[in-house]
Amino acid sequence: MKRRDFNRASLLSALFAGQLTLKPLHALAENDGKAASSARRIPWQNWSGYQKAKPAARLSPKTEDELAELLKTSELTVRPVGAGHSFTALVPTDGSILSTRHFSSVEALDGNRARVGAGVKLGQLAGQLNELGQALPNMPDINQQTVAGAFNTGTHGTGANFGAMHSYVESLRLVTPRGDILDCSREQNADIFDAARVSLGSLGVITEYTLKNVEPYKLKLRTEMRPIEEVFDNFHELANNHRNFEMYYIPHCDYALVITTDLSDEPVSPRGEDTDNDSVRDLQKLRDYTAWWPGLRRKLVSSVAAMTEPTESVDWWWNIYPSDRAVRFNEMEYHLPREAIVPALRKVREIAETKHPDVFFPVEVRVVQEDDAWLSPFYKRPSASLATHRYYEEDFLPYFKSIEPIYQPMEGRPHWGKLHTLDAATLAARYPRWKDFNDIRQSLDPKGVMLNDHLRKVFTDV
Repeated sequence: MKRRDFNRASLLSALFAGQLTLKPLHALAENDGKAASSARRIPWQNWSGYQKAKPAARLSPKTEDELAELLKTSELTVRPVGAGHSFTALVPTDGSILSTRHFSSVEALDGNRARVGAGVKLGQLAGQLNELGQALPNMPDINQQTVAGAFNTGTHGTGANFGAMHSYVESLRLVTPRGDILDCSREQNADIFDAARVSLGSLGVITEYTLKNVEPYKLKLRTEMRPIEEVFDNFHELANNHRNFEMYYIPHCDYALVITTDLSDEPVSPRGEDTDNDSVRDLQKLRDYTAWWPGLRRKLVSSVAAMTEPTESVDWWWNIYPSDRAVRFNEMEYHLPREAIVPALRKVREIAETKHPDVFFPVEVRVVQEDDAWLSPFYKRPSASLATHRYYEEDFLPYFKSIEPIYQPMEGRPHWGKLHTLDAATLAARYPRWKDFNDIRQSLDPKGVMLNDHLRKVFTDV
């Protein structure tokens, strides 16, 4: 859970005084990807541990010329790797994985713009921009992704009037598998620019971005528990009336957590220690402790929620957006038309509570402005996102499999870094510029150097 002391209340503290020892409910789901057999290969895995690989080579070029030569002459698949926060199999390959860690400079430009290396992490970028007197207009709540990893997968924060991270990009530099180094913007290589802003690392390797930023600002953060039906009824009003709005549906609870932020000139009053990880652990313990009596679980969680007082804090932007995520999980996230989000969430709630009583991770709901990047999940459509999570030691497949069909009649578009089962034919029908993107991809990478097994399924199995 985010930024709250909900599960630190005295009722649950007393309940868990026995320090219960938990065991996983399911065996860890196995990755279906291929693994190299050589014991000399250095294993790679993503943050949750679900995606794994033993690449033949690990590459870390220091210059664009070196990178261009590596891509041009490679006889193996080359996959860029960031911080490993994607849950889909974007990285795993028996070929080469390539780090952009040497492309991590941050340089101020005029007009609140900055030239940013693809390998810098969002949290580091926020600190450096602040020192330069600039700020990102918005951020996601995890700040450990690299810039290129976040932009390439359509990573986003929340806010009805704010686009995903790639919507702040004014220009970028792309090194292609043909060995070309291209400057791309709305004025130069415009079609490639529209394709490359969200491209899953399939067009080549982006080395830097020019971002349009704003002046630093303070935000007032408010968290409160509200009856879930009240939140459903007022969802769109809340989204439209606050700079940033998100909600968390808590399984087996009659309340939802509502989080809003708005611009503020008030003095800084920090929010204090982040208790998210303890809260999630407490929900896990409560699930296990009350497995014999499901009604007790709802009564306890709802009672604590009803007693929880709202909290407010004021701080600079880079301290408000991120939260610590030490409890690992696997995730599926779909982006739906704004008007479809409440009906979809009602169905998710019904399935979670009737068919999957062991689920304890809250479900996150956010809103995102439309944009015009060809493979953006928000292409030409104001959207709301619905993210379901499962503890990393538990089998997510039955839960996600039962929920994913809800999104299909709603023309749901998956987050490119989150788990989904859609193939190229289905995706092509969801994205109006799908063929245009594929034409550019094939022209820039005629040999398929940037494609691993997952991306072949995404782009070519039509």
